[in-house]
This record gives sequence, structure tokens and C-alpha cells, in this order.
Amino acid sequence: MTDDIRLVVLDMAGTTVADGGLVEQAFSAAAERLGVAPGSADHEEKLDYVRATMGESKISVFRHLFGDETRAQEANVAFEKAYGELVDGGRIAPVPGAREAIEELKSAGKAVVLTTGFARVTQDAILDALGWRDLVGLTLCPADAGGRGRPFPDMVLAAFLRTGAADGVREIAVAGDTAYDMRSGVRSGAGVVAGVLTGAHDEAVLREAGATQVLGSVAELPALLRGVEE
Repeated sequence: MTDDIRLVVLDMAGTTVADGGLVEQAFSAAAERLGVAPGSADHEEKLDYVRATMGESKISVFRHLFGDETRAQEANVAFEKAYGELVDGGRIAPVPGAREAIEELKSAGKAVVLTTGFARVTQDAILDALGWRDLVGLTLCPADAGGRGRPFPDMVLAAFLRTGAADGVREIAVAGDTAYDMRSGVRSGAGVVAGVLTGAHDEAVLREAGATQVLGSVAELPALLRGVEE
């Protein structure tokens, strides 16, 4: 038995949105723009870091990889442009059952918020490509929550404050496909922190990062929440 879940905060890429490895493709394009040769040892080392930090705010990743702020911002702009072009080219789709799960959660009276580590322009491009602009009442990117992305809890807590849907943080459920999603949920105090296996990290990594449950996909989330509330 847990507190009734009244607010559900869902990650996008890898959790509700299947992007087929577009993050890595867009990173490679951005890195090449900054002089990192494709296939080089430097490229592979940086790509490994991108994989390990899936879910983190992209500008934070680029600050780590490229050091100074100017180069980090240049890389971020190049990444967002490359990712947006791939999205516009029809390279993304909903995770099977994701839209239906969101609609079921809403029908059960829960507020649903979609969050991302991408910039707003990229988040909006994804929403437009999927026809999801009106699917939920609130979508958040790091800039909407003061600039700090995952693993900080800021976006989850911004969802809590802006929706007013829950009386306390234990009435929040967080779901995502990365360790950073899990850490963000744990730090927020959410009552349910559910990992999903449709994205970057496996069950062992998700559990080590604090997942309270691990699901095959977000499509299983409504049934999970019905179970934990009984």
C-alpha cells in the first residue's frame, strides 16, 4: 500500500518516445562540427560518455566533454539542430502503448507531465512530430525548472508545484529509462520510481540507481499504479 498517486512524471526519449538511437547520431554530428573525427579514439570515448549519461541535461553533458562554455554551447546548438532534423525526417515514433497509457492515467484522474533533458525547441519538435501537443497539460525541459536537469529533482518538483495535483511528494510517480531518471525521482521523494526497459539502461543499472519497480515498458505503468494503490 502506498499513497494514492496523483501526479505521474514521464520521461520522453526511451520511455514514451522511441527514437532509435538518434541521440548518438545527433551527438556524432555535433562532435564532428567541433573537430572530433568520426571513428577516432576521442570520438569513441566521448560517445561512451554520452551513452553512460543518457537522461542527463544535454548541455551538462557537453560542458563535461568540451570544457569551456563557448564550445559546450556550440556543441549543444549543433546537437539540437541535428536531432531536430532527424525528428523532422520522421525518425521517431511513440513507444508502443505509450499514448494509451497516458490517456488511461488521465482517465483515472492523474495529472501527467512529460519531461526531457533536451532543449525546449527539440522537445516541441518531438511533440509536434508525434501529434502530442495536446496530449498532456504540461511539458517540462531543464530550462523550465531553473536550468538544472537530471539527476537533480528540479523537473519533478516543478511538475509538483505547477500542477498542484498532489498533496505531497509521495503522491508522485516517476518513470524513465535511465539511471538519471531514477536518481531524479528518488531525490524528489516520489512514492513510485519506475524504470522501463525500452531505452538506455538495463534492469541492474536502474535498480542500482534507486528504481522501486522495473517494467517492460511504460504501457505497464497504469496497471502497476492500480496495484500499488490497493
